[in-house]
Amino acid sequence: MTQAEKEQQDNGKEKEKEREKDREQQRGVKRPIAPPAIPDCPLQEQIQSNFIMVIHPGSRWLRIGRATDTLPVTVPHVIARRHKQSGQERYEDAWLLRDGLNKPESTEQRQNGLKMVDQAIWSRKMSNGVRRTPVSAEQARVYNCQIRPAVLDSSSRVKWTNTSHQPPYVVGEEALYVNPSDCYNVHWPIVRGQLNVHTGPGGSLTAVLADLENIWSHVIHKHLEIPRKDLKYYRCILLVPDIYNRQHVKEVVNMLLLNMGFSALIVHQESVCATFGSGLSSACVVDVGDQKTSLCCVEDGVSHRNSRMCLAYSGADVTRTLFWLLQRAGFPYRECQLTNRLDCQLLQHLKETFCHLHQDISGLQDHEFQTRFPEAPSLLYQVRLGDEKLQAPMALFYPSTFGIVGQKMTSLPYRSHGDSMDPHDEHYLLATQSKQDQSSKSAADRKTVPRPGGGLEGEMTQGEMEHGSVHGECLMVGGDMEDSASSHLSRKTSIISQFESKALGLDKAILHSIDCCASDETKRKMYSSILVVGGGLRFHGAQEFLLHRIINKMPPSFRRLVDNVEVITRPKDMDPQLISWKGGAVLACLDTTQEMWIHHREWQRFGVRMLRERAAFVW
Repeated sequence: MTQAEKEQQDNGKEKEKEREKDREQQRGVKRPIAPPAIPDCPLQEQIQSNFIMVIHPGSRWLRIGRATDTLPVTVPHVIARRHKQSGQERYEDAWLLRDGLNKPESTEQRQNGLKMVDQAIWSRKMSNGVRRTPVSAEQARVYNCQIRPAVLDSSSRVKWTNTSHQPPYVVGEEALYVNPSDCYNVHWPIVRGQLNVHTGPGGSLTAVLADLENIWSHVIHKHLEIPRKDLKYYRCILLVPDIYNRQHVKEVVNMLLLNMGFSALIVHQESVCATFGSGLSSACVVDVGDQKTSLCCVEDGVSHRNSRMCLAYSGADVTRTLFWLLQRAGFPYRECQLTNRLDCQLLQHLKETFCHLHQDISGLQDHEFQTRFPEAPSLLYQVRLGDEKLQAPMALFYPSTFGIVGQKMTSLPYRSHGDSMDPHDEHYLLATQSKQDQSSKSAADRKTVPRPGGGLEGEMTQGEMEHGSVHGECLMVGGDMEDSASSHLSRKTSIISQFESKALGLDKAILHSIDCCASDETKRKMYSSILVVGGGLRFHGAQEFLLHRIINKMPPSFRRLVDNVEVITRPKDMDPQLISWKGGAVLACLDTTQEMWIHHREWQRFGVRMLRERAAFVW
């Protein structure tokens, strides 16, 4: 080959490479020109939003996508893992079932809750001024017990996931359709907003983190078409609950930066991101998800710690309550079981289709639904329903209807127990600050009049009460005062314990959250902007129903102060389930975001201390 031919061949290769790049751009394949090295001054760095990924992990759904995407990829947050040994016993995490349902008091509590629901339905008049005529379950039962399904098709055309090639795991929709006879365990890695750590198979923290890593990596590769080796070119925004487990968040950040290999990361709270996504500066954010309901008052991008609350019930509990009510009404699909994940999916669909919170819809109505399961014919069922469609979602306001006994139903923010990897945590700061205060005020302390118990005159400040024994012990002088502080702390702990054992209705929880705000002006802002996000309250009439209950139950003093109480369920006419994810995408574009990035190298060197330094909320 002559020199001229060689040059011509090289030129041809170069042109082919350029044409391939053009084709990739047309197909939307995004490849960075060069990996961005961690600069000495990250604040001056220009970041492309299409190289920032927003991850919003939920109990039932995972939402993930580039910050430039219009909508995230949404997949069931579930994984099925193949047994490591033959003959291993099959295990599956519960979906709709939970602890505390089969106690001796559960049935009575459920019945009492339903009586309160029926009383509330009757007491509120319809728009025409007439009270609703209650419909008993027995009226529907007589009809439903006679119903037999009609065969639509001899084959449902729905198939089990093909596992003949024995993959080590399958993710999302494929995991839901793994045949129970196959050798796979099914795991939901997040339950009620926290990592699903338990004593059963696959319940260790290491196993749950491995599940998250496999699910997220698979979805990123399959749906976003980003190979795992290219994640070093990307940054990540992780959304976490307002009441979070510090140890779990630390481990997830560790997994994202060190295992999955993202170049940098930001951790932010779901409630604050919800205000970003809805375009509101301040709001009482009510996030009604599948397994937990969290409340928090957000003002100018800051979450008020005292207003945070997490209720351990939500959409899945409404679905289970609907099933109980359907059974009372003679549900014609008699093979339905809460232990069957496909039946759980069907019940979820029936809830979203039939249930409402509209007072004007009353009387018996006929409906139909289909069942399509693998290796079974497609069947069409007729069902007659009355008040069941309204009673089930109203259980959110009368949670005793869920029949959950002996479980912690309300969670409040709790103090950190400290972290050995973070020596300059709040305990250290409190202790050193107290010692400085003590030495600087020692002269004044000597002049104060002692109490009979030997302590100092005056009361504990709010900060001392909040920080409890660590702050208190450093300021106490004399043994009796220490006893006083410990008894005060034990009383406070007892009050919190009693409060957390109660199941507050959704409307009462909103009022409590707003009441915990410091000033009347802030409370006024919150009443005028109650933002409902998540998929657990997407019922026809929910906005008007919640607004009516808030106005009727809010303190009379605020009815005069608040010009307009507003409940927002679809800000900008967006799906409320996507609001927080959208807020994370907005966060990626803000100038103030630049100083919040935690880089891979920084995390390797300093670890969890970077969260305390860079997080936009008090870690």
